[in-house]
Amino acid sequence: MSLSLHQLHFSYIRSQQSNIWQRDIRFQEGTYYHIRAISGSGKSSLVQAIYGLNKNYSGEISYAGKQLRSMTPDQISNIRAQEVSIVFQDLRLLTEFTASENLELKRKLRDFTSAADLERMAGELGIDHLLNRKINTLSYGERQRVAILRALLQPFELLLLDEPFSHLDNMNIQKAAALILKEVQKRGAALLITDLEKDQHFPYHFQLEL
Repeated sequence: MSLSLHQLHFSYIRSQQSNIWQRDIRFQEGTYYHIRAISGSGKSSLVQAIYGLNKNYSGEISYAGKQLRSMTPDQISNIRAQEVSIVFQDLRLLTEFTASENLELKRKLRDFTSAADLERMAGELGIDHLLNRKINTLSYGERQRVAILRALLQPFELLLLDEPFSHLDNMNIQKAAALILKEVQKRGAALLITDLEKDQHFPYHFQLEL
């Protein structure tokens, strides 16, 4: 996986000191990136653009030298299935379904993780006792951990995390970060996390300002 941004910019974003906007940057496998961004500076726009959901930008986003804009829907779907996994800021879970149903939908669709490994990871996150509860009965922090686990059930070469720990206490952040790091290292993948503040949750190679 080779992800490159070339002079990427959104017209509604004003940033004088950005390390991302209107610059050339390449994200490499096995490298961990933290992007600090205040509210309204476009971190979710960036994540969604990389994932192919927001095309209202100028500049270029490329995977392995091929521009995202020129890809067919099938090519984008394949990238999402095999190369890029994501935790959205708003999580995008199916709230009328149980946590287990949300997770099994991803697991069976991707056919990458065994049921036993799903159970093990749920235990590491401390949510194994919540799997049979509907999402709409869970706290936001519990939902975040379900969304994190869902993202880890598929193959990926890049993991995108948009404020993944905003409603977690320190103990649960440590559990989640440990599992994420283990799964990222297992795949030799790149990690890109956005947040409002700097942190030391992962051994970042680059800390960037949006």
